[in-house]
Amino acid sequence: MGSIPDPGELSELNPPSFDEFQRQTSLMTSCTLLWKELSDHFTSLEQNLLKKSEAIRNKILNLDHETKASLNELEKREVTIQGSVEIALEKLEASKEAAFSVLHRASDDDENGEVDNDDGFLLTLKSFCLKMDALGFWRFITGKKKELDMLRAQMPLALAECIDPPRFVLESISEVFPVDKRVEKSERVNDLGWACVLVLESLIPVVVDPVIGKSRLLVTPSVKERAKDIAEAWKVSLEERGGIENVKTPDVHTFLQHLVTFGIVKEEDVGLYRKLVVGSAWRKQMPKLAVSLGLGDKMPDMIEELISRGQQLDAVHFTYEVGLVDKFPPVPLLKAFLKDAKKAAASILEDPSSPGRASQLAGRKEQSALRAVIKCIEEYKLEAEFPPENLKKRLEQLEKVKTEKRKPAAVPANKRTRANNGGPMPPAKAGRLTNAYVSSFPAAPTFVRSPSHGQYPAGVPQYHSPPPMYGSRSPPANPYAYSPEAAPPPLAGSYPVAPMNYPAYAGYGNGMPPAYQQAYYR
Repeated sequence: MGSIPDPGELSELNPPSFDEFQRQTSLMTSCTLLWKELSDHFTSLEQNLLKKSEAIRNKILNLDHETKASLNELEKREVTIQGSVEIALEKLEASKEAAFSVLHRASDDDENGEVDNDDGFLLTLKSFCLKMDALGFWRFITGKKKELDMLRAQMPLALAECIDPPRFVLESISEVFPVDKRVEKSERVNDLGWACVLVLESLIPVVVDPVIGKSRLLVTPSVKERAKDIAEAWKVSLEERGGIENVKTPDVHTFLQHLVTFGIVKEEDVGLYRKLVVGSAWRKQMPKLAVSLGLGDKMPDMIEELISRGQQLDAVHFTYEVGLVDKFPPVPLLKAFLKDAKKAAASILEDPSSPGRASQLAGRKEQSALRAVIKCIEEYKLEAEFPPENLKKRLEQLEKVKTEKRKPAAVPANKRTRANNGGPMPPAKAGRLTNAYVSSFPAAPTFVRSPSHGQYPAGVPQYHSPPPMYGSRSPPANPYAYSPEAAPPPLAGSYPVAPMNYPAYAGYGNGMPPAYQQAYYR
């Protein structure tokens, strides 16, 4: 048997392995890292849950607030309906009595006569409105475009006298909107989009609820449905006319104002509204219309599109309307607009076919850009950021050049003059003729040629009778041709004692090209 070791005797122990120590150290490190990763993960989850809980809580509070506000608004609208109806009925009764009184005393001479003051103008408008004479009202205002400011100020007062103002407005503009039904019309004279927009704008303060304001429009359901049908008819006609690219800006403006005035904006047509607004962005009222059409959230994209199309000036107006000046600073946009205008003017000058006309067009292009930028600087008070002094000096230089070009060319004195009485000599070749005297009756159309043909004779022969006095009237197209009744028969072989010296007209007599005024090219 083996011997049992003595417990008090020291025995050799196996020393720990270094590899085992490293293994345990690595395991502890891995556990520590894993614990740290799990701890961070759960901390992140907890923070996200807290944020989402706070966001949900805020949404619930906002919804409660909006619901409460909506309920209060609905309650207010319901409570105020009776008051608004009573006010409308009182107004209707007053309008009816006024209409009857006007019908009894009105006459054609009063309506169609000349309006010489503000009171007469307003009374005439009220007369049409009280009688609900939409056609007469329309014809009256379309003939008063020169009194546009007076119309804008007094038309809301007149429309307030109508028994049914929305229906009256729809009937008055029905001749040209949604489609032009006139048989005889011209592009320049009879473009009545301005009148449609004016009437629609003037209707807004009339249909606003007198108790709760713009949140409710006093438009009957039947008239509102009719307005919707008119809007749909306009969209159909838009397709027939070739789409948005071919529609005229006055028509676009009338359509958009029609939607805003009657409160019939459709959410599904926002894309169409956006294209129409961008296509007619140069109109002054477009930024406000865009906001009223529900395009406020699309304004940044619309402004960027205008900038990309070279309409920086229009983009500035849009930025101020929606408060995006910080995102789209106006001064760099105005400078870019002027730079583009100068480039366009330079490209016009490169046209070799008509250098004179190209110079005028380039000058007008740059002048128009300068005036627009100066007006924009003054309107938005940007003088500190963009001083307009240099722009005004440049504009004065261009206008000075334009004025100098309008001055007629100087006519040099005729060297062939008589020594005895200072009168002009006959033409150089007159001695070869059988009779040097030239009659005042033009025998041949030689002297009526266009300035683009050959030169006229160096001198102008004497006439027996004195020239007629033009006064303030413009000279005739041919200053040398007089009617036979204007002068007595010529005296053969004799000259007057004090012959009249006729200057060469517009430089024709000296062989110089005629100096045409710049206005002729407009």
